[in-house]
Amino acid sequence: MKRALADRDRGLGEFEIEAEEKALRRIASMAGGDARQALTRLEFIAASVAARGGTILTEDGVLSALPLAAIRFDKASEDHFAVISALIKSIRGSDPDAAVYWLARLLAGGENLRFIGRRLLISAAEDVGLADPNALTVAVSAVQAVEMTGLPEARIILAEAVIYLAAAPKSNSAYLAVDSAAKAIEKGDLQEVPFHLRPDGSGYVYPHDDPRHWVPQQYMDRQRRFYFPGTLGIEGNMSSRLRKFWRRFSEGGDS
Repeated sequence: MKRALADRDRGLGEFEIEAEEKALRRIASMAGGDARQALTRLEFIAASVAARGGTILTEDGVLSALPLAAIRFDKASEDHFAVISALIKSIRGSDPDAAVYWLARLLAGGENLRFIGRRLLISAAEDVGLADPNALTVAVSAVQAVEMTGLPEARIILAEAVIYLAAAPKSNSAYLAVDSAAKAIEKGDLQEVPFHLRPDGSGYVYPHDDPRHWVPQQYMDRQRRFYFPGTLGIEGNMSSRLRKFWRRFSEGGDS
């Protein structure tokens, strides 16, 4: 454990924490002689001390961290899946207070930061989607920043991303569109690529040659409707633009 506290590259040296012998013995006792458990507990407790601005890990500090340490859950447990589910559903439901609470629960439970990051990436695309495409950029930036910082500062980065996603307008149109197209393919809708869209084809009209940067041109052999734009945020403007170009977006048809 002493080596782990001193190792800045692979250990906990970034926290700049020194530990008293009694504190280390207490952690070893808590872990029941399991080295992996001892290191896991040490990481959590050291991060807690650093988050409070401390530099010395005492036996009292270890004991004060016990209530939070008790929150730690097995990654395969029901609690693990229940809490991450609560986080994502709170984001989807646009409740930033609940979302940041469940994030804090995950962090207190020792959840893997990469796992949290992956779920935020999915939520940004699935739940916020095209209503605010910047949400995905925020989530990607958060995941990258967390990799560069680690705990305890990573909690602030994740909180910023979680609150942004929860407060953003919502749309699941991209999720529904790709699943709808996939179902059509599964049912046998395997269309030929129109000749004018093929690399060796002819008759293709270049949209940028038109002042509108759009031309009435067929892009599927048999037109199908998969994307139904939402009305919130940026997607509302996208929907208005599509209605000007394609009759199906105004009338609900496939043409």
